[in-house]
Amino acid sequence: MAREFEGKRVLVTGGARGIGAAVARRFLEEGARVAIGARSEASIEAFRQIHPEYEVIAAAGALDSREHCASVVQQAVDGLGGLDVLINCAGVFAEVPFEQVTQAHWDDNYNVNVAGTFFCLQAALPHLEASGGNVVNFGSDAGLIGYAPSSVYSGAKAAVVNMTRALALELAGRLRINCVCPGNVATDMIECAARQSGDADAYLASAHARSPLKRMARPEEVAEAVLYLASSRASFTHGAILSVDGGGVCGF
Repeated sequence: MAREFEGKRVLVTGGARGIGAAVARRFLEEGARVAIGARSEASIEAFRQIHPEYEVIAAAGALDSREHCASVVQQAVDGLGGLDVLINCAGVFAEVPFEQVTQAHWDDNYNVNVAGTFFCLQAALPHLEASGGNVVNFGSDAGLIGYAPSSVYSGAKAAVVNMTRALALELAGRLRINCVCPGNVATDMIECAARQSGDADAYLASAHARSPLKRMARPEEVAEAVLYLASSRASFTHGAILSVDGGGVCGF
């Protein structure tokens, strides 16, 4: 039986590590041709060394401006010969109490999480229209129910969620667009946050406790949701906000 994404051209921003790397691997396993967006060539090369069985296109650059986003998308299009799927996975996380938030925290979260998502899609739109493609954005459950102490991150991810809904209305008939919202996921990002908290064990215990299933997601579990939204099985799924959080968004 043919694989769903055989020969499809996919750009995964933030695809060199964490959830993005899991997403990139699943598309590769399904026969897709994948471009990995990352801040540096070194990050992409590290992915290649871990997965020498796959050939990936490098699309290196920060996603902190319209021009940089356009450059990353163009690298992917040039390397792949077009674009069928855009996965806007690149993001940053700031767990900072309100009164300690700096301009740098604000700029980093809104430039990458919000503007990066918006302007990557803007640059990719003509290529996705030409192929009848689709987009999956990355929000977060923190953008649906709030998360403290992380008002900047929660606000940025809420912007991605509602931006997805607005674009689903504006771009209807031109492409499909959906959004996946993970809860806590077992990646190096949350491990780093745990170390910085001063009590890593307590931090991780709290992360597990926030889900009714009493554990964090595996990156591969989030990747499966992304593949579904990008697939033909979701042909009538448009403007959806899909939580992958073990029920955390339902409340405590």
